[in-house]
Amino acid sequence: MLEIQSHQKVHRGRLFPEIQWTEDQKHLYRDNLENHHQRCRVIFERLQPELIKNHYNWFMAVDSETGDYFIDQNEEVVTQMCLQKHPNAIPFIFVINETGVAGKI
Repeated sequence: MLEIQSHQKVHRGRLFPEIQWTEDQKHLYRDNLENHHQRCRVIFERLQPELIKNHYNWFMAVDSETGDYFIDQNEEVVTQMCLQKHPNAIPFIFVINETGVAGKI
């Protein structure tokens, strides 16, 4: 029996080619993200020494706009807690330990 082989190449491309960001839009997005992270980091670093005693390796969600924070052992739960109180917020998640991140690089 003869097998038929297809020699057509699959053309891969953008999922939404109509959405094209300019370099200025990309830089603005990165700057906003970095500013958001820095505001959240200040709140985390202020609270970290106090929380690390009783909540080591728990998760902490910080809303930079209000300064509110939420802690729980489960990352998904802490995210949902933040989004229930502030539905339009973009919480930044930290791990309550010496570095604020999980794992090693």
